[in-house]
Amino acid sequence: MKVLQLHTRYREPGGEDVVVAAEAELLRQAGHEVVTHHVANPSGAVESAARLATSAWNLRAARTVAALAEHERPDVAHVHNTWYALTPSVVAALDRAGVPVVVSLHNHRMLCVNADLLREGRPCESCIGKLPWRGVVHRCYRDSVASSAASALSITANRAAGTWDRHVSLFLVLTEFARRLFARGGLPEDKLVVKPNFVPDPGGRAQPPSASRTLLFVGRLEPRKGVAQLLDAWERLGAGPEPGPRLELKLVGDGPLRAELEARALPGVRFLGHQPPKEVGRLMRSARCLLFPSVLYEGQPMVTLEAFAAGLPVFASRLGGNGELVGGLGERWLAAPGDAGAWAEAIGRLGTDDAVDEAGRRGRALYEERFTPEAAGQALESAYAVAMGANRRAHTR
Repeated sequence: MKVLQLHTRYREPGGEDVVVAAEAELLRQAGHEVVTHHVANPSGAVESAARLATSAWNLRAARTVAALAEHERPDVAHVHNTWYALTPSVVAALDRAGVPVVVSLHNHRMLCVNADLLREGRPCESCIGKLPWRGVVHRCYRDSVASSAASALSITANRAAGTWDRHVSLFLVLTEFARRLFARGGLPEDKLVVKPNFVPDPGGRAQPPSASRTLLFVGRLEPRKGVAQLLDAWERLGAGPEPGPRLELKLVGDGPLRAELEARALPGVRFLGHQPPKEVGRLMRSARCLLFPSVLYEGQPMVTLEAFAAGLPVFASRLGGNGELVGGLGERWLAAPGDAGAWAEAIGRLGTDDAVDEAGRRGRALYEERFTPEAAGQALESAYAVAMGANRRAHTR
């Protein structure tokens, strides 16, 4: 099978870029041919503004993709991020060229001008299924009326034109939570299929989670990740959780809040900064629990799947798709986002709770069942087969 993969790279590489590259490699290892068309948004202010003005529909990008489809003649096209260099115009161009189109919905760009469904530090669903002009009023994208208006125009224009309904054979979403959100937002429910992310198998761990006293946070140190509230919870516990042996908290990652958080100099807290993937894996295989206090609707964070693969329990916010995912360990592994008191109580329980080993085993079982490369490869092949069948039916009517 020949797969044409399209993606607009992010200025700061993140989880979506990792997933896109990993899926391409996974398909190649399975014997499929993958042709990539990856572009980047401009970095200069003038060019960026000009390109943003065409973010609803870029004729040049559409012509380029149409020519590529004509030259390569792929069996299926898999579209990831179209914002904003590619634009939804490429989806229509592929369909008109007779190529079945699969679109992965990694974020909420079709529903929200900032793609995060987040406003003033809280989840926001004001624009789901409605015209997104509230996002313009509140300057939700880049704190800019102009940028927010460009994003809102793209959402509104393509919804009115039926771009996604008419030209996409299948949408891949990460969780049931996301599937329900996009259905509420107007996408055809029969075209929405849950296809989780995946991570490589790191192998077994030398000791069970209960043998460690280290709690771990891995992520960007920014407000929406809830790390400030996590430290509020830690501070409530004093110098360390009691009763029982003291725990330590290690924070892996960097970001705009690091200096402020590090200045708090809380006992038992260590900031490790950015670490290479190999070292993050080692830390996970030697930790007691991963803490994930995010205050937004996450897609399906790779760090959570990596923890499951490492047999590491995860304690997370009861919120969105990540709450759905970690809820597989049981309700006791979830707490209200931003509630320092609830998080302090939960962290305190981790100091003496023998259930951490059972949760680690349960997370590993979830990984083996749903998040392995083998499961992802089968899911992609199945999705492509469904899309090709749907495309044939649509073009023979």
